[in-house]
Amino acid sequence: MAAPTHPSFGDRGQRIGLRLITKVGSLPVLGNPDVRRTVESLLYRGSKGAFGAIEVIEAASRRPFPSRTGRGDPTRSAPARPRREFDLTPSEDQELIRSAAARLADDVIRPAGARADAERSVPEAVRHAAADLGLSLIGVPSELGGIAEERSAVTAALVLEELARGDLGIATALLAPAAVATALASYGSSAQQATYLPAFTSESAPARASLALMEQGPLFDPLSPTTTATTRGSDLVINGAKSLVVGAAEADLLVISVLVDGAPHLVLVEAGTRGVTVADDPAMGIRAACTGRIALDDVVVPATNLLGTTEDHLDVVRRARLAWSAAACGTAQAALDQLIPYVLTREAFGEPIAHRQAVAFTVADIAIELAGLRLVVWRAASRLDQGRDAARLIAHARQLTATHAAQIGSHAVQLLGGHGFVKEFDNERWYRDLRGAGVLEGVLLT
Repeated sequence: MAAPTHPSFGDRGQRIGLRLITKVGSLPVLGNPDVRRTVESLLYRGSKGAFGAIEVIEAASRRPFPSRTGRGDPTRSAPARPRREFDLTPSEDQELIRSAAARLADDVIRPAGARADAERSVPEAVRHAAADLGLSLIGVPSELGGIAEERSAVTAALVLEELARGDLGIATALLAPAAVATALASYGSSAQQATYLPAFTSESAPARASLALMEQGPLFDPLSPTTTATTRGSDLVINGAKSLVVGAAEADLLVISVLVDGAPHLVLVEAGTRGVTVADDPAMGIRAACTGRIALDDVVVPATNLLGTTEDHLDVVRRARLAWSAAACGTAQAALDQLIPYVLTREAFGEPIAHRQAVAFTVADIAIELAGLRLVVWRAASRLDQGRDAARLIAHARQLTATHAAQIGSHAVQLLGGHGFVKEFDNERWYRDLRGAGVLEGVLLT
């Protein structure tokens, strides 16, 4: 009898696309013809191409961004529609997007996690699967080629959690360009949107990009970056360095935090600009994201490359911190899901180790801490969608992530015993990833 064959990434992706096709037609959001056309295009590409591992030929130079003039005011996503009562049950649209992300995590991302971590790169098949689902477009309005009728932090948190449940490193790499596209849609001028967003919404391979907030040094404060931009005529001259930049070696576009006249701002820098150099910067966790250092030595960009205002910079920092907390929920859930059946079947002294009080209490603590973190993340995201101040709740989520995420990973490794120390089980990788979720800045965005 022939040995059983495992479905390929392409086969798994095709199943996701076909399931989506059977469900998507009845959604209320598809009453918008712009959204319907975009979703139909994505589904057609996903089913026709089967999310296959198509060979991609890398260009010898960075992707060009021809300058375009915008027309009128920039396009923004509508604010999320508030609910009359406190209800965190996902809407029908949110549930479809969440379930699509969950299937991608289970069928495509999880099986690729160990390889991506070892090779410090995301397999192209996985990138194609994510691109064909259009998850990077959920923060871009339909008028700009995206699929968003409204900007919803809750929807972004749900997607982040599910993808990180598959693998946090891969999720970070996949959603780094989505964060830049969302930032352009949320804070960019009409000219910036016209110049840069088409590269993210085109049907060919989307642009690779990353937010760059982190800097080396103790007690780094993202609201007071040491990277500076000095005005020189109609240009900005940037000097400084950024660390742990996701996909730095392959990025086409960077959104960098700088200090301009004593106030923090975001600025758009094309990776091929003279004076930008990249060096490898491997980290303990999120290794699939292939982090690097970026040095900026008298980098000259037009002053029109400033992205948004000082208040927008603060908004990015807060939403990025919330995004890391949402991602930590997903990876912690993966650890718990792997741990529970293990302690129920692993026997010592003639009985499952789950019968031991210390083991049972530790598993219960993990579930309690995870449920508490998830509730704070959802409440903070809900307040953002209501246009209310969520600073305190985001700070709570950040503190809970820093305190409990790594602890959850450590407990999961400990309860697996020797199995927790080897790469045969995913928990050692998840532990390393969770160590970074409470300290890293930027890259992800709700």
